[in-house]
Amino acid sequence: MEWGSESAAVRRHRVGVERREGAAAAPPPEREARAQEPLVDGCSGGGRTRKRSPGGSGGASRGAGTGLSEVRAALGLALYLIALRTLVQLSLQQLVLRGAAGHRGEFDALQARDYLEHITSIGPRTTGSPENEILTVHYLLEQIKLIEVQSNSLHKISVDVQRPTGSFSIDFLGGFTSYYDNITNVVVKLEPRDGAQHAVLANCHFDSVANSPGASDDAVSCSVMLEVLRVLSTSSEALHHAVIFLFNGAEENVLQASHGFITQHPWASLIRAFINLEAAGVGGKELVFQTGPENPWLVQAYVSAAKHPFASVVAQEVFQSGIIPSDTDFRIYRDFGNIPGIDLAFIENGYIYHTKYDTADRILTDSIQRAAGNYKKDFLCGLGITLISWFTSLVTVLIIAVFISLIGQSLSWYNHFYVSVCLYGTATVAKIILIHTLAKRFYYMNASAQYLGEVFFDISLFVHCCFLVTLTYQGLCSAFISAVWVAFPLLTKLCVHKDFKQHGAQGKFIAFYLLGMFIPYLYALYLIWAVFEMFTPILGRSGSEIPPDVVLASILAGCTMILSSYFINFIYLAKSTKKTMLTLTLVCAITFLLVCSGTFFPYSSNPANPKPKRVFLQHMTRTFHDLEGNAVKRDSGIWINGFDYTGISHITPHIPEINDSIRAHCEENAPLCGFPWYLPVHFLIRKNWYLPAPEVSPRNPPHFRLISKEQTPWDSIKLTFEATGPSHMSFYVRAHKGSTLSQWSLGNGTPVTSKGGDYFVFYSHGLQASAWQFWIEVQVSEEHPEGMVTVAIAAHYLSGEDKRSPQLDALKEKFPDWTFPSAWVCTYDLFVF
Repeated sequence: MEWGSESAAVRRHRVGVERREGAAAAPPPEREARAQEPLVDGCSGGGRTRKRSPGGSGGASRGAGTGLSEVRAALGLALYLIALRTLVQLSLQQLVLRGAAGHRGEFDALQARDYLEHITSIGPRTTGSPENEILTVHYLLEQIKLIEVQSNSLHKISVDVQRPTGSFSIDFLGGFTSYYDNITNVVVKLEPRDGAQHAVLANCHFDSVANSPGASDDAVSCSVMLEVLRVLSTSSEALHHAVIFLFNGAEENVLQASHGFITQHPWASLIRAFINLEAAGVGGKELVFQTGPENPWLVQAYVSAAKHPFASVVAQEVFQSGIIPSDTDFRIYRDFGNIPGIDLAFIENGYIYHTKYDTADRILTDSIQRAAGNYKKDFLCGLGITLISWFTSLVTVLIIAVFISLIGQSLSWYNHFYVSVCLYGTATVAKIILIHTLAKRFYYMNASAQYLGEVFFDISLFVHCCFLVTLTYQGLCSAFISAVWVAFPLLTKLCVHKDFKQHGAQGKFIAFYLLGMFIPYLYALYLIWAVFEMFTPILGRSGSEIPPDVVLASILAGCTMILSSYFINFIYLAKSTKKTMLTLTLVCAITFLLVCSGTFFPYSSNPANPKPKRVFLQHMTRTFHDLEGNAVKRDSGIWINGFDYTGISHITPHIPEINDSIRAHCEENAPLCGFPWYLPVHFLIRKNWYLPAPEVSPRNPPHFRLISKEQTPWDSIKLTFEATGPSHMSFYVRAHKGSTLSQWSLGNGTPVTSKGGDYFVFYSHGLQASAWQFWIEVQVSEEHPEGMVTVAIAAHYLSGEDKRSPQLDALKEKFPDWTFPSAWVCTYDLFVF
């Protein structure tokens, strides 16, 4: 691309910089008559003419006339990025309420907070527990009744408590099958007095994970929906269509309640669109991170209705790519109901998501309220140098990250995020500057600074154009971001080319250049904030197999490359980069030494901003049976899983008995290694520990039996089972060599394997559920003496007195306050058929 109207070929032979010589300036005619001296060089041995200042060396073109002060450039860029970061932070801050309460007919955040505090005061609300099935349901029905009494006669309110039973398969977490029995949905339909043929669904879930009050996930959304129901029902304006409010009681059981509603409830046929209210953090701005499929009017309606809309197509494409180990009811309504919708979630402070710290007091009221030929050679060589600088910087930070992981100092940035910036961010920038400084000194040593500034600006523009074309070709909506990074720099170039041509890289040029880049850089920082706000907490619960430092270093390096793209030309415009490189290297080295010494502890128990380590403790008794039904092995112990890469290295000094001498060993002949996995995350967590302990004796022990074994007309074996037990159970199947699982009575009838080849079924029920009966069909191609299939069932006691044991409580008390141990009792029984 060009700075002026001249072609690149003509401009290359212009004088790079006019210098005054002697006490007086030469007359204009003499300056114009000066001859230029060609300098022959080549990119690959070929000849090339570069601009050189007259009467001096090739480096004179970077002298006082056009040379950019390193200190001024570095300081200016730093202040520019700080100002952008400040604007991003200010834009993300919550809007403070100015009134104590809303007027009649307006949304009252204080009333919604009252709902929230009442729901969370019940405590953890796991599916199947009295807290979830009785106390929360009773409170919701009580409030809905009060709202109905206050409602305007123009509206009609209908309430239904649904208790569905069903099954479905899902490709989440490697794929498994889910079965539910007698779970609870509270459904409210608000419609005109004469009824309505169409409806919009609003969805939240009132259940929570075990051991968490679940304020943000998702009691706050249910509180918002109650208040919206109150406001709409008291409105003096008649509705045109119905609004269905679904308070579902089994979302944390991998989306079961929403499936029960959309596939079984009679009102489901009325729904034409839905809004799903979720959480991946606590408070802050609610992000629209999924919409559709198709139906752009949904986004238009959201933008026109929301006072402070916050949405990004990038979030949708990242979330739907499967990178984030999470899912929402959006998937169920989209896949099983074929209904378009919008998925909104709070994403701020994901460190305390699904922990005991997810309390009502952490959700601010305002969060509730918001919801040419030679030129071509130079260009190609410069492009290669730029790509090399990016590649080597990525390799550099990955080497640092791997080393940090190997010495046991992973996650040092988890409680101090700017440690990662000082370690990996500075290393990336320093390496990029180093590569370009070497190119400037040894390859481009006789080229004009202005010429190089133009070349590397065009290279950055070319890279973003490539991204734009690629993303557009792939049909990704995120292509608009690349369009922003192409359009604004082009406009900037048109605005500054004249000043740059006449005066070089002086103050006016820098000011207009930074101003022109303001929009793309501000938006980029906005998106980068969202990426780190979401991914940093996730890396603290992503299992023992994925080195989080490697992931974060890669993300940081990628973001740094994007942000540096249009500032690479400043390296060539500046007189020197020594001080900048020295400062960056010094910051990186000091941070590296501090990290290696263990100065930055990963976790925090600070009540105002907790960042706990998550640990799962399961006191279990395992029984293994042979083909004849005899118990061949029985053991008991507390099975320990650390949900991050550091394992138990930080816990052993506090609890010496938990150490690597009690590492759990995989039972090779049992599905999922013979452990009672609550969900099929075995491929993410391969390091676990098994501390021997006495047997557990739950008052409601599970019962599992084979009801029948039949030969089918198509020569398969049909095994029918019956199981009873607590509200949460996991069923595992492994087909032996020569056998395959062909059908079963679960989901759509086709067995779905989890990663590793075993089959996993997640089961839950509400109160007073009948016995769970199901069958599997095994196709046997050759018989083996060890049987055709191994099955196992694990019973998880997540609520009530059966959840606890003296040994479990004693061990849990030993954990330091910067941990969040989730503990429960379970049994595991394995059978061979």
